[in-house]
Amino acid sequence: MRKTEPGVTVTPTIQVIERMFALIDVLASREEAISLKEISAKTGLHPSTTHRILNDLATGRFVDRPEAGSYRLGMRLLELGNLVKSRLNVRDAALVPMRELHNLTQQPVNLSMRQGDEIVYVERAYSERSGMQVVRAIGGRAPLHLTSVGKLFLAADDPQRVRAYATRTGLAGHTRNSITQLSELERELSKARQYGIARDNEELELGVRCMAAGIYDDQGKLVAGLSISAPADRLDESWLNKLQATANEISRALGNKFASNT
Repeated sequence: MRKTEPGVTVTPTIQVIERMFALIDVLASREEAISLKEISAKTGLHPSTTHRILNDLATGRFVDRPEAGSYRLGMRLLELGNLVKSRLNVRDAALVPMRELHNLTQQPVNLSMRQGDEIVYVERAYSERSGMQVVRAIGGRAPLHLTSVGKLFLAADDPQRVRAYATRTGLAGHTRNSITQLSELERELSKARQYGIARDNEELELGVRCMAAGIYDDQGKLVAGLSISAPADRLDESWLNKLQATANEISRALGNKFASNT
C-alpha cells in the first residue's frame, strides 16, 4: 500500500478506475438521474467512453438506468454502505481520539452511552497521574440527570419524554448539588441544547466535575457522549474546545458529515 502525506491527493494508477471514480462523483452530486450528455460534459470524457463505463457499472448494480440515456447511483452502493456502517463501532472509533484528549488534559476521558434511564460507561482513558480516584469503571451506570452525558441524552428528548423520565425516577439525588427538581432540570437541558455541551457540577460525586459533548452517527442521531472528569477545582474551561473537536472527530468517523472540523 502506498503511503501518502496528509493533504496530498493521490490518483488511481489505472486510468479506467480514475474515470469510474469521476463518474460516480458526478452521479453523487445530484439526487435525480443525469443524462449521458451531461455526465460526459461534467467529467470531460468522450460520450462513448462514458457510456461504456456506465454500462459496466450498471452490470454490477453500482449504477441504475431508470430510462434510456440517463443514469443514477445504484442499489449496490447502498448495500455496501450499510455493510460498512454495520462494522462501525463507537468504541473503536473513539479509542485513539480519547487517548489523545487524555494526554492533553491528564484527566480521565469517558465514553458513555444511554441504556434506558441510565448512562453506561463503555470506555475510559485515564492514568494514575490524574490525581483522581476512578470511581465508576467501565460497565458502571449512573442516572441520566446526574451526569453530563446523561443530560445530553435528555436534552435530545422532547419535553414530554423528559417529564416522563422525571416521574419514573423521581429525580433522586446523590449529593447536595444534585438536580432533583424538574424545573431546574429543564433549565439545565435548555442550556445543553443551546450550547451543545452539558456539565456535571459535583452532582454525581462530591469533588468531581465533568463536561461533555455529544457523538452523532451518520443520521445525526446522538449515540454516545464524550466527557472529561476532573477534581472540582481543576476542571479547565480551555479544554472545552478540544473536547468538542474530539467528539466531532469521532462523529465524522461514524459517517456524520455535519460534524465540524473545529
